Amino acid sequence: MKQLLSLGIALIMMLGMSCNAQTSKKQTSGTNVSSKVEVYYFHFTRRCHTCESVEAESKKAVETLYPEQVKKGTVTFQALNLDDDSSKKIAEKLQVSGQSLLVVKGGKQVDLTDKGFMYATSSPEKLQAEIKKAIDNL
Repeated sequence: MKQLLSLGIALIMMLGMSCNAQTSKKQTSGTNVSSKVEVYYFHFTRRCHTCESVEAESKKAVETLYPEQVKKGTVTFQALNLDDDSSKKIAEKLQVSGQSLLVVKGGKQVDLTDKGFMYATSSPEKLQAEIKKAIDNL
């Protein structure tokens, strides 16, 4: 019994160390007006199961909810690795420093990171509803 408890604690500690989701609830607005909605999932090379689920479920939600807009390019989904130099410019522009799920339209930005990590593995339908709400309200 003690071994199982020790193993459980060790597993929780490892997940906490490898999954440093950015949890700011920042919502910004600016003067740049665009009709294109961009959904970004920023991650690092080393990821846990939940991190991978946030990406997969978010991408699936965007493609399922907005198939025509995705085809036209007016709604996009991009997963960007923060360890890659090619992602640094957009990460700086959006002020991202850790795992983040963002919906961006023009100068407006909605941070769904907390909801992504809360719902991706346990209630993907709730994450899909949050993504829909964010996109429809921009």
